[in-house]
Amino acid sequence: MASKRWLPSLTAVLLGGCSLAPDYQRPAVAVAPAFKEAAPWQQAAVTPPPAGKWWQAFGDASLDMLEDRIEAGNFDLAAAVARYDQARALVRQARADLFPQIDASASVDRNRLSANRPIARGLASTQTDKIIGGSLAYELDLFGRVRNNIAAGRANARASAFDVAGVRLGLQSQLAATYFDLRGLDARIILLNQTVASYQRAFDLTDTRHSGGIASGIDVSRAQAQLSSAKSELSSVEIDRAKDEHAIAVLIGETPSTFSIPVADDQTRPPAIAAGLPSTLLERRPDIAAAERRVAAANAQIGVARAAFFPNVTLGAQGGFESVGGDWLGAASSFWALGPLQAALTVFDGGRRAGQVRQARAQFAEAAANYRQTVLTAFREVEDDLATQRLLVAGEANQAQAAKAAERTRDLALIRYRDGASDYLEVVTAQTAALDAERALLQLRTQQLQAASDTFRALGGGAEQ
Repeated sequence: MASKRWLPSLTAVLLGGCSLAPDYQRPAVAVAPAFKEAAPWQQAAVTPPPAGKWWQAFGDASLDMLEDRIEAGNFDLAAAVARYDQARALVRQARADLFPQIDASASVDRNRLSANRPIARGLASTQTDKIIGGSLAYELDLFGRVRNNIAAGRANARASAFDVAGVRLGLQSQLAATYFDLRGLDARIILLNQTVASYQRAFDLTDTRHSGGIASGIDVSRAQAQLSSAKSELSSVEIDRAKDEHAIAVLIGETPSTFSIPVADDQTRPPAIAAGLPSTLLERRPDIAAAERRVAAANAQIGVARAAFFPNVTLGAQGGFESVGGDWLGAASSFWALGPLQAALTVFDGGRRAGQVRQARAQFAEAAANYRQTVLTAFREVEDDLATQRLLVAGEANQAQAAKAAERTRDLALIRYRDGASDYLEVVTAQTAALDAERALLQLRTQQLQAASDTFRALGGGAEQ
């Protein structure tokens, strides 16, 4: 009667086994209640970015079109997807150990027995041995080696999926930053074209005055130098723009020689972005999610390493038909064998298994440290971007005032020169200051757009994981 009481428990252990992996808990990280740089300058009641298509918050149709082409055209993203497919295939391979391995075989062997053999001497014979059958081998996962190996594979596959999301988000952010830089260079090209036209008029005026004996040759040289310098800067900006255009082409999978974006003066304004709470960042950032899944995989690998200290129990079976006569597949030709039920245990290995367990625990510690570092880096990136946005807003306002003042100074200097109240050096100085101020203003506006796009990236892109 006693055996009937423990038999169900033994059966449950044999069928279900146990797991030697530690109970998994996500590594703890310190999370602030709010982002320091998010208040008090941010607007209230800001509409969150569209899930998965955060760039639409900028309201730029050209950017929308380019971003949509990344999914099908970018080869870095295609490589990341292929790595994810590899991780899924590894999970399938690991799951195969949950099921018996069944092999089938068939053979035909014709041989002649010697008349001088030790037994039945003097009788020679020729026979054909025909065999068809199969075998089965199955590992009883009593200590969770197979299941923990599957759990580790699934966690790694999930991490790979988050890696794909991270690559996609990084490419989207890179495209947006490059596009905004290109549009900033467009604005500078338009500014420089206007500047060259203005400098050309100033040169013509100075040359006319010099021909009339009013201006000196030094003034003409200064005007010429100013004009040539602006033309040279225009060429340099056009080079930078061409590089941005080529970079965008590669990001969307186009050949640079067949891709172009027309010059346009349509710099948009950066949208207001709600940073949310730091705790939500743990769920939205794909790199954080990937790092956490790798911690879970490392935890499961500890169970795999610990299972090596326990017996490896396997069950075998085989059966089929064998005959040297005509009735090959009949009942009389059948054979079968059940077993062996085998338990194998390494008694002494010089500390190899203990070292493997220590290695697995160290890999878990490394993965946990990487996770915590990824979280801290994410918090820093958000704080950096929020601070950058706040300071750029103030910087743009001040620079806009400086640009207006420099324009007035330039206009007054040119009037004074026409009236003969000053030489051309004052005009050159004022023109240089005005161009520098306007260039700096355009650069600040470009930086605002790039900071906004990087903020979306730092916040996880608004994508739901």
